[in-house]
Amino acid sequence: MLSLYLQALLFVSSKPLSVRQIAGHLSLAVQEVEAGIVELTERMNTEASGIHVMKAADGYQLVTNPMCAEIVGRLTKDEPGELSRPSLETLTVIAYRSPITQPELEAIRGVQCSLILRNLLIRGLIVEHDDAGKGEPVYTLSSDTLRYLGVHSEKELPDYSAFHGDVRLTKLVDALEGL
Repeated sequence: MLSLYLQALLFVSSKPLSVRQIAGHLSLAVQEVEAGIVELTERMNTEASGIHVMKAADGYQLVTNPMCAEIVGRLTKDEPGELSRPSLETLTVIAYRSPITQPELEAIRGVQCSLILRNLLIRGLIVEHDDAGKGEPVYTLSSDTLRYLGVHSEKELPDYSAFHGDVRLTKLVDALEGL
C-alpha cells in the first residue's frame, strides 16, 4: 500500500517532495518512507519503465526515463531560445562543481556572474538553496535541467568525478576562502 501512496503523491506534486513531507502526509515514520522510496526506486528505475523516481536536492519526484528524453523533448519543445556562451559556461560549472556559491563560481570563471545566475534561476535551469555551512546561498542544477540532460543526478554526467574533484579548481576555491 505504501508504494501506491508514494506513487500517487509523487505524481500529483509539481515539485520534489522531501521524505519529511511525505511522512507527514502519510502519517508514517521517516524511516518507513525512506525504505518505501528505496523499494519504489528499485522497481521503477529500469529500462522497461517510462517513469522513474528521481532524487533531487530537495526531495523526490517522478520523472520520465532518461532514455525517452528525445521523444519527450519533441512533445515539450517550448524552451525559450538558446543560452549564451557565458550562460552555458556558468551552467556547466554549476553542473560539475555544485553545490557552489556565487563567489566560488566567479573565482572559477574569473568574471562576475550575478546577472547570469539570475537569468538561469528565472529560466528554471538552476535552483538556489541556503547553506548554513558556507554562510550563503549555493546553486545546483534544477530537476528539470537534469531531466532534460537525461540523467538522474549530476554524478551521471560525463567525466563528473574528474571535474568535480579537479585539484586546480579546488585550490582556486580554497584560496578564495582564505581571503
